[in-house]
Parts: sequence; structure tokens; C-alpha cells
Amino acid sequence: MPQGQVTTVPDDGLTTRQRRNRPLVVVHTGEMKGKSTAAFGLALRGWNQGWSIGVFQFVKSARWKVGEEAAFRALGRVHEQTGEGGPVEWHKMGEGWSWSRKPGSEADHAAAAAEGWAEIRRRLENQTHGLYVLDEFTYPMKWGWVDVDEVVRTLGDRPGHQHVVITGRDADPRLVEAADLVVEMTKVKHPMDSGVKGQRGIEW
Repeated sequence: MPQGQVTTVPDDGLTTRQRRNRPLVVVHTGEMKGKSTAAFGLALRGWNQGWSIGVFQFVKSARWKVGEEAAFRALGRVHEQTGEGGPVEWHKMGEGWSWSRKPGSEADHAAAAAEGWAEIRRRLENQTHGLYVLDEFTYPMKWGWVDVDEVVRTLGDRPGHQHVVITGRDADPRLVEAADLVVEMTKVKHPMDSGVKGQRGIEW
């Protein structure tokens, strides 16, 4: 797509404006780091447009503090205090999932993931957010905690103008087929290959 020009124009009866403003399902998958980072970059753009941002982390420990979380919570306060940008909600397994507070066994995590997805379904139905970041949501689907066909059907039927970004390795082919934009992060080089562990500002 050189200089942002489309390669084909579908015969769908839509105007260029209508097609351009269609809400998207985006999938960031692949073995390399950067999937969540790219999703949060999109969320920053959405916040700047005044969209309500909903982040839902499905796998990361509630004790794992990432820089993006602190930044988006701060941006949420900026919106509350000044009206700039959009509102922000950030939910993690084990913390913030007010509709599901359970101990940390695998069965409990599976139940929490199902409850988390049920809450997201409700929010999609109510058009709560302009942009949803479902971080590492490919894993509950891979592990059978959430039904892939239902996810695909729900996303396809969502009302209004709601973008959804899903991150994680091993995205199910059915999700890839249903998505509008799919990126696969492929490793060329990584500092860990040279024995370098994660560092501040890069990994968190």
C-alpha cells in the first residue's frame, strides 16, 4: 500500500468515507515481542481522538506492572480533570476484574477468563468503548477457556463503531480469517540471543 493507497476497491456499495470509517478487528500475533506494545500504540491514538479505551489483560499477573498501565491510568486522570482525550479503564486478571475475584488455580483462571469475556460481550453490546485492547486473549482461546467461534461471531455482530485489538501468540485461524488487520511479529534478532535480559523502558 504505497503512500496509503488501497490496492483494490471492493464492489460493496459503500462510499470511500463509509469504508474508511468502518470499525476494525485487529490481531497482533507471532513469536516476537512487540504485540502488546503495538496495540497500546493504537490505544494512544484512540485516546487522542477522544475514544473510550478499555484494556483487558488476560494472562499477565496482577503483580506485573508495565509502563503502559501507569501511563494510561495517568491519561485517564488527565481526561477526568481536563476533558482532554478519552476515558480509560485497565483491567487485569486477579485485580480489577470486579465481576470475578477468584484464587489463582488454573480452573479459577479459566473461570475468570470466561467471566472476563462475558463482561466484554456485555460492553460490546452496550457500546461502552471506542477501542478494546484484549491483551494476550489468544491464549484463553487456545487453551479452550473461551470458545473461538463465539468470539468470532460476537465480534462480527458488534454494533456501532467499536475497534477491537487482540494480542498473543498462536492466533486461531478462525480469528485470523475474521479479522480486518493481522500482523505477525517475526523475530530477526533479540537481545536475549546474546544473553541480555529484559530492561526498564524496553520490557516494562
